[in-house]
Amino acid sequence: MRRRRAAVAAGFCASFLLGSVLNVLFAPGSEPPRPGQSPGPSPAPGPGRRGGRGELARQIRARYEEVQRYSRGGPGPGAGRPERRRLMDLAPGGPGLQRPRPPRARPLPDGAPGWPPAPGPGSPGPGPRLGCAALRNVSGAQYLGSGYTKAVYRVRLPGGAAVALKAVDFSGHDLGSCVREFGARRGCYRLAAHKLLKEMVLLERLRHPNVLQLYGYCYQDSEDIPDTLTTITELGAPVEMIQLLQTSWEDRFRFVLVDGELKVTDLDDARVEETPCTGNADCILEFPARNFTLPCSAQGWCEAMNEKRNLYNAYRFFFTYLLPHSAPPSLRPLLDSIVNATGELSWGVDETLAQLEKVLHLYRSGQYLQNSTAGSQAEYQRLPDSAISQDDYRCWPSYHHGGCLLSVFNLAEAVDICENHAQCQAFVVTNQTTWTGRQLVFFKTGWSHVVPDPSKTTYVRASG
Repeated sequence: MRRRRAAVAAGFCASFLLGSVLNVLFAPGSEPPRPGQSPGPSPAPGPGRRGGRGELARQIRARYEEVQRYSRGGPGPGAGRPERRRLMDLAPGGPGLQRPRPPRARPLPDGAPGWPPAPGPGSPGPGPRLGCAALRNVSGAQYLGSGYTKAVYRVRLPGGAAVALKAVDFSGHDLGSCVREFGARRGCYRLAAHKLLKEMVLLERLRHPNVLQLYGYCYQDSEDIPDTLTTITELGAPVEMIQLLQTSWEDRFRFVLVDGELKVTDLDDARVEETPCTGNADCILEFPARNFTLPCSAQGWCEAMNEKRNLYNAYRFFFTYLLPHSAPPSLRPLLDSIVNATGELSWGVDETLAQLEKVLHLYRSGQYLQNSTAGSQAEYQRLPDSAISQDDYRCWPSYHHGGCLLSVFNLAEAVDICENHAQCQAFVVTNQTTWTGRQLVFFKTGWSHVVPDPSKTTYVRASG
């Protein structure tokens, strides 16, 4: 149950985390250093700057301690820790303010235990985690976008696999605003890079089918800053609402989008701790349309604030548009109750999960069809081991853009769909199934081109 809750929570996080595009800086360089090396950023800001050396050091230390908190207790089962000393070394002179030392390269160990697999040709496969050596002969570098802190490129590795490279955006808002305030470019880089390091730690520990895979990382000198950090991750595609609305309700109920799987991709701003508070007035969830006030616990934390924020974002970005739209009519009342309850924050993750699983059970078991399929007035002739090669028409939503390909629970539902399509005169049952186990069926305008096919069965409307 905990794993299922974690998966649902990850999906909810995606409602706002996937809005940020992945990011990266690409440049080949040296391999990660030996533990204990600790080059740092530039000296303290010069006269006339609004910030100060002490305040920048305090912010760097705070981010460092956050990364340390996520690293404590050991990584996930069998996981190895990445080499983080270049960004996480805190010398007594202040975090990230010590004089740089000459970099020394060392190769990454092969087959580090527990790390996600390195990508092979076309798709991830077994192998050691990736380092700087993997980036020396990449091709097809393509800028994809940037966010508040990071930028991303798509590159193709020598073996043919495409990956995303993510790093601090040197022209981004996060680094730029820090430099304007403190005047210390290297220190500001270190401050921003700790967010990338935090994401790397979280990706390492939260390995899950619905969390982006971390393949490796590389330190290199770039733009007069030593030891800039680049992470190498699985390449995905942003969730597009128009694209989702054009898919079948069944796929929208699941969501998508790395090889058909929804992935949480952007974790540098994710947080585990609840918001501290002294009273309920400190626990206000603010959204464009409305606000919510949550209780402040006796321990001084806003109760379930992260959970409620994620649920409401899931409601306003996904549930409202994707759950009821083109759903089976008999499931609409239950789906409407899910939308309304999450919109009012009257349910938590556990209740929302239970109701979503109820919908899935009704759909997968075919119980949603009770009293919804009327008896057919037409008869259909069965033609085994055959298919119809042409006679297509388009319907919506279809799994095939050039024809009408829908999923059905059983033969009765296929007949019912054909009876409700004015163009339909025949249908072809395939041996392909969807993620819920439903069969895919082509609906046709006629049967003028029947061809042999041992994997399909054709049904044609009887004359008369």
